[in-house]
Amino acid sequence: MKFKGYAYGLISSISYGLIPLFILPIKQANFSMDTTLFYRFFFSALIVGTYLSIKKQSFKIDVIQIPFLIILGLLYGISADALFLGYDYLTPGIASTLLFVYPLIVAIIMAVFFKERITISTIIAIVFVLAGVILLSFKEGKFELNPIGLGIVFISALGYGLYIVTVNKSKVRDIKGFTLSFYSFLFTTIYYAIKMIIHKESFILPSLELTFNFFIFAFVTTVISSIALIYAIKNIGSTATSILGASEPVVAVAVSVMIFGEDFSLSLALGIFIIILGVTLNVIGDSYQQKRLK
Repeated sequence: MKFKGYAYGLISSISYGLIPLFILPIKQANFSMDTTLFYRFFFSALIVGTYLSIKKQSFKIDVIQIPFLIILGLLYGISADALFLGYDYLTPGIASTLLFVYPLIVAIIMAVFFKERITISTIIAIVFVLAGVILLSFKEGKFELNPIGLGIVFISALGYGLYIVTVNKSKVRDIKGFTLSFYSFLFTTIYYAIKMIIHKESFILPSLELTFNFFIFAFVTTVISSIALIYAIKNIGSTATSILGASEPVVAVAVSVMIFGEDFSLSLALGIFIIILGVTLNVIGDSYQQKRLK
């Protein structure tokens, strides 16, 4: 069960880390972000809803769960908004890397409000991850961060961290993974639809090619990532899942360097290495502790 949880966590973080691969060409074409994100979540809801229908799985939820599903939709939407806005102030690699302060946010929330004990391996992993984040933020020997961009990406991290905690600790925890993903995507779609209506933006896509690109974008970075995230949380908990998300900035930096020409420096290399080391220590430490408790 633990191994499956770690596998789901890695799959989730890697697929989420591929966001720059899809979003940067859209931003470079000056296409509306609200429309982009509306279709990202619309197609995600459509894909998961179709799967549930084919498998004849129930869409039924309790009325008491609806407010929490709305909260999940809002948190996901706010986090996505802030991250993509952060790309305007920071490089994609650095923005995606700074998003990774969310494991620290999750760990603090779980410790303060839910009395979850933070293990030594988790503390060490968080320290390593934060050290890696700092190294990834250096450019030509200087620590260069746009304060506005930093604040915006922190909001994104807070939204994502609260999303993870809500999945783990609210009434929605009992909802099956695919059903929970469907409603999460649905309410996020509604969030962006309301924004588009307020801003009087068109819902019409200009070409079939762009429609297909949005479909793939939704499937890879949202459907796969979110479903794997939910199963990871249910198997290994919020804190361990968030630590495993270290693969997100690593993948995002790799995409930014190899495809979009972002500079690859010694600090980037060291940052990636330290983040991977931190994740490995957490996995080993948690596995060792589980064996001792048996």
